[in-house]
Amino acid sequence: MSVCAILALAPVGVKEAHGIGPAARRLRHRYITVYTTSCSFVLSLYAPKGKRRHEPPVNAAPSSLWNNRDFLKLWAAHTAETLGSLMGALAFTAVLVLEASPQQMALLAAAGTAPGLVVGLPAGVWVDRLRRRLVLVAADAGRALALASIPAAYFAGVLRMEQMYAVAFIAGLLDVFFDVAHPSFVPVVVRRDQLVEANSKMSATASAMEIGAFSLSGWIVQLWSAMVSVAVNAATFAVSGLLLMLIRVRETQPGPLGPQGPASLQGELVQGLRFLWRHPLLRALSVAHVLRGLSNGVIGALILLFGIRELGFAPGVLGMIFAVGGVSSLGGAFLATRLTHRFGIGPVLVAMGLFIGVAMLFIPLARGPLVLAGAFLVAQQLLGDWAWTVYDINELSLRQAVTPDRVRGRVNSTVRWLSVGATFLGALLAGAAVSFVGMRWTLALGAVATLLATAVLALSPVRRVKDTPQETAT
Repeated sequence: MSVCAILALAPVGVKEAHGIGPAARRLRHRYITVYTTSCSFVLSLYAPKGKRRHEPPVNAAPSSLWNNRDFLKLWAAHTAETLGSLMGALAFTAVLVLEASPQQMALLAAAGTAPGLVVGLPAGVWVDRLRRRLVLVAADAGRALALASIPAAYFAGVLRMEQMYAVAFIAGLLDVFFDVAHPSFVPVVVRRDQLVEANSKMSATASAMEIGAFSLSGWIVQLWSAMVSVAVNAATFAVSGLLLMLIRVRETQPGPLGPQGPASLQGELVQGLRFLWRHPLLRALSVAHVLRGLSNGVIGALILLFGIRELGFAPGVLGMIFAVGGVSSLGGAFLATRLTHRFGIGPVLVAMGLFIGVAMLFIPLARGPLVLAGAFLVAQQLLGDWAWTVYDINELSLRQAVTPDRVRGRVNSTVRWLSVGATFLGALLAGAAVSFVGMRWTLALGAVATLLATAVLALSPVRRVKDTPQETAT
């Protein structure tokens, strides 16, 4: 009991001894309440900061994500950034404005993907040295400015493919830093036990953007022009950057890994790789990630050719079939949290990996009349894409939970680099394998790689993980 409360009760005892009526008793209670509250407030002003009992933690996240304003801003920024990343405005401009050849389009695509292989690993070191929100805002601002240079050059009459290559390279470079910093920043904004729910919400809107982003860009080009599409694309990144600037959560400067800290970029990189490989959960997830990347490279390189040349589908019909996958992914985003709460992260990862692998086999099994072949492809989209989404949400959440903040950027960049490299290697292997076993059997091998990734998880400690674990000390 506070000193003020004790002093307040002294006159109360005197009044009780003389006997008072109900009205006086009510007045006495009001007096006590006001007096003790005022005294406690005055004393709290002079109490040391660390002694204030009711002072909340600096980054105390609300119990519900809907009440977490910083997460809502991050979610909205992620939606805008995803829309911009999927619009394809550069491709529309190259084809419709500059009449690019197939070789030039290949160079444009290579310019956008090359930074992922070149700076994918060092990017994690830099992200761990800086505040992640600053990296995200800078990446958005850089991409917005790079895209804005295209309409400026067009109206000045100096737009050329060389500038398109440069913009694609800059955007691809900044994509790397954004993609590494974003999953590293999410655990700063939400609690560890909210990671699956947070990633599910962001994945849901990303799936919606996957359905409509490219179509939106196409309609903008058709109704107005490619330059308007580029301008809208730049605006999405600007909006994302502004929303990220409004986030008020305090982010501490990440410290060095180890007591003394590494002496060089190479040393930090090696320490990050060593941490990932020595952690049993991260090691299993990374091996599975490589096998999935190989599968994606094989199937991604051949699926359009297989659908058009082998099965005889028109491009528009294939586009409609693939759109089914976007709707299925949206459903997976809504189911992810419920499935994880009921069965646990590890069992869900293994089950979803099995779903994905079996669904992948439907692609090489597709044959016969267009209706039958189309049914196989639609079944793959319905059964596989929702499982992909649930898998990705849980895999990312588990990686975020077990990785310490000071090494999170390096772990995320390594996983991203392994995925990009494996996908690239898978595409090369697909081209070589088709010459020996044909397109259908090569696609089957791609599906088998996904099943092998599932086997890796099933034989690892990942399968036993139920709840979101604590981060591992370094």
